[in-house]
Amino acid sequence: MALILQIDTASAVASVSVAKDGIVLLSAENKLVNEHAAFLQPAIQKIIKDAAVGLKDLDAVAVMNGPGSYTGLRVGLASAKGLAYALNKPLITIGTLPAMAHAAAAEEKNEAIFYAPMMDARRMEVFTAVYDCNGNEQLAPCAKVLDNDSFVALLLQNKLLFFGSGAAKFKNMGAHANALFSEDYSVVQSFAQLSFNAFETGKFAELVYSEPQYLKEFYT
Repeated sequence: MALILQIDTASAVASVSVAKDGIVLLSAENKLVNEHAAFLQPAIQKIIKDAAVGLKDLDAVAVMNGPGSYTGLRVGLASAKGLAYALNKPLITIGTLPAMAHAAAAEEKNEAIFYAPMMDARRMEVFTAVYDCNGNEQLAPCAKVLDNDSFVALLLQNKLLFFGSGAAKFKNMGAHANALFSEDYSVVQSFAQLSFNAFETGKFAELVYSEPQYLKEFYT
């Protein structure tokens, strides 16, 4: 059994959840972007209490480590590292983009398309990547300035589903016929599954040296 506390402050919606063997038991969300730091500690205390477990019962602490908001990522990782250190538990870090793609693939259940999560990074730039239905990278996570030729090589051969806070930018440019678009997907359950997979395989982060995956600096 693996009981994991999960912290996600990478995007506009912050969340704290407790999962057992990859299944979410309880979760809480905060949609006030500038108040993620104030949200975290009370939310952690409440969710642990409501789940009827103790902090010492946790087997690991997981955190979404980017890309995303510079400030949000630092707040989340600092909290996760502090808890993991205090409890002497392993730290698990999960990439925001693969978690988003996992959530979309689980919802869509379409093996014939690739999944392209997009996070708004200001102006015409997005944080993005492309994955197949099994989570294999077709385009590594990057900060990309969108133009009419973006993703053209992949789109000539495949249907791509674009989603997330940055997808509307690409849609408004008059996208390729193979470009599909959708709303965002909740990543809480996918975060739980990916964290559990990491726990089972012993894929833990270095507590002292772990840093967020910013992909670019000064995005707040």
